[in-house]
Amino acid sequence: MKRFSLLLLFIILAIGCKNKSDSTEDLAVNKPLNDSFSVFESNQQIPSVQNIPLIEDQKDYTVTPIVKDLTNPWGMTWLPNGDLIYTEKEGKLYRFDGNKSQEISGVPEVYLRGQGGLLDVTLHPDFKKNNKIYISYASAEGAGSGGNTAIASAILKNDELIDLKVLYKATPNTKKGQHFGSRFAWDREGYLYFSVGERGERDINPQDLKRDGGKIYRIHDDGRIPENNPFVDIPGAKTAAFTYGNRNPQGMTVHPKTGQIIAHEHGPQGGDEINFIKPGRNYGWPVISYGENYGGGEFAESTAKEGMEQPFYYWVPSIAPSGFAIIDNAAYRDWNGNYLVGSLKFQYLEMLYVNNKGVTKREKLVDGLGRMRNVKIGPEGLIYIAVEGKGIFRLTR
Repeated sequence: MKRFSLLLLFIILAIGCKNKSDSTEDLAVNKPLNDSFSVFESNQQIPSVQNIPLIEDQKDYTVTPIVKDLTNPWGMTWLPNGDLIYTEKEGKLYRFDGNKSQEISGVPEVYLRGQGGLLDVTLHPDFKKNNKIYISYASAEGAGSGGNTAIASAILKNDELIDLKVLYKATPNTKKGQHFGSRFAWDREGYLYFSVGERGERDINPQDLKRDGGKIYRIHDDGRIPENNPFVDIPGAKTAAFTYGNRNPQGMTVHPKTGQIIAHEHGPQGGDEINFIKPGRNYGWPVISYGENYGGGEFAESTAKEGMEQPFYYWVPSIAPSGFAIIDNAAYRDWNGNYLVGSLKFQYLEMLYVNNKGVTKREKLVDGLGRMRNVKIGPEGLIYIAVEGKGIFRLTR
């Protein structure tokens, strides 16, 4: 009788597993991650954002113009010799040697529409050996009209991109002009992370693992999909995806001390947020959000739900964040370790003082200079900002 009971229990469990829902949402939220990753409970801790002081610009620093008279400098990085590489959204890539800018040829045709164009740029961690450079841009390649985010690598030689290879092209193309994402970050293991916004398809792309958009991706430097990416065993899933439920991440960086990938993304009207990027996590968009529809009115189910990540921090009202950096230079004194986020909406650089529990205070920098499109830490550990309609500047103390 005991053997029969055990056999019956085994049959019931087997039938239960077989009949378990295989919908994209169930698989994505409930399926254990690849064994190479630790499986964590989703972060359900509500961030504390109330009564955090916002300090006005103290102007206790020096702003030095580096490259003047730019239209929309979106991405920037540095060559080993200190030359600055930067993009103009209209589709131009430049090298600045400290005196003048030289256009780099060989840039692919970009789909210039709305927020789309030539966007971020980054160097391979072993650039000194291989001269590899990476760009993100809106591309019309592929089926259908319109465009979507593409990631390409190339060899930089004599101010020319050669041997250009498209490593990833999001689909489908669409004529919508918003939410291309496109920020880059490298982790310490040499994986390349990039973001693709949900392309204006709020209710279709972010929560569907079988569709591009509303996700952060992770690939090898040659475009191959890592075998331990979190969704590689899900039939039909976008296996390059590392997270989902993102809206439009336009800031991403690696923490200089911990090596963690951290990103921020635009909310709608309110609800911009900072997230620690972890494998397989669902960051909730548009099911949960601290924002509301443009013009007012809630659209999300709530601000929290089991299986969906809570942000490290969120802004209400929105600041329209773009660009992300973390100070790692004792020369900045009490600024050292702070987060820097550009504000497109309010036209200042926001500095966030943080500890392991969250944000403790905020401070405005270069208030009123213009729409902050990007902020990066240069090779000498100094702060650089890119301002729409102005140019690129350096901040020192």
